[in-house]
Amino acid sequence: MKEFYPEEIKAKTDGKLYYTVENITSAAKTGEILRGVVTLCDTSHNLTVDLGSMRGVIKREDALTSVDGSIRDIAIISRVGKTVCFTVEEIIYDLSGIPVARLSRKKAQEKFMGEFLAFKSVGDVLKARVTHLDSFGVFCDIGCGVIALLPIDFISVSRISHPKDRFFVGEDIKVILKGIGEDGRITVSHKELLGTWEENAADFTAGQTVTGVVRSVEEYGVFVELAPNLAGLAEPYETKVGDTVSVYIKSIIPDKMKVKLIIIDSFKGGFMPKTKYFYKGEHIDFFNYSPQNSVKKIYTEFY
Repeated sequence: MKEFYPEEIKAKTDGKLYYTVENITSAAKTGEILRGVVTLCDTSHNLTVDLGSMRGVIKREDALTSVDGSIRDIAIISRVGKTVCFTVEEIIYDLSGIPVARLSRKKAQEKFMGEFLAFKSVGDVLKARVTHLDSFGVFCDIGCGVIALLPIDFISVSRISHPKDRFFVGEDIKVILKGIGEDGRITVSHKELLGTWEENAADFTAGQTVTGVVRSVEEYGVFVELAPNLAGLAEPYETKVGDTVSVYIKSIIPDKMKVKLIIIDSFKGGFMPKTKYFYKGEHIDFFNYSPQNSVKKIYTEFY
């Protein structure tokens, strides 16, 4: 299957994508999915796309649809200045005799989903781009403007209070296809790509003093994230969620999946553990986070 992930388009000269009339005419015949930058949204919420050799127009009804088929004007307006995927429906001529390409983003999305459903399965690793952050999860573009939801609980093993603690809009990430509902809604996961407890713990050694971020403050102690898939428990300390802390690693206990810490100092924000993808494959059926001799078992099945 051809990748339809919307990479940023770089120019040979001025940074803009240029399609010749022949390119556009050919795409109209073959149904090929093209990409271009939206330069204008008019008062009727039709989009203008810069094709280089001619102007392209995506009518409101062909601009953007949600899963239930409704059209949201705010979502259409937000496309201005961004790259979109589309098919070329036909080439028409305006009143001045100038050729204009009629484009459809909706058809491109339908074509993408048809091929996506035919060639992708639960457990496949996908490229994605973060488009929106909400308290319950991350909306990401998996290709041609098709949106998938990454729930907050599937982002990492280390708990976060909001997706902004992990991602930013426009960030390119990897996700795992978790499911496609009967209504067409796509759900993805992320934490299984960030390594097992042992893989993450191997980057640390008892006796080290390292940097972490406070994720939870309890009466009995403070949970400090050392890596997106690894957190340790520190003794009680006066600090707040989101604070950066320097911690002394007292001990690492694999069979209990515990990292015992002592907080040395606390600072206001400014630190975000780096996302590291341990899994390099293209498909995963089963992920076991727990060490082999651990009493507690944490795992995910993708089938």
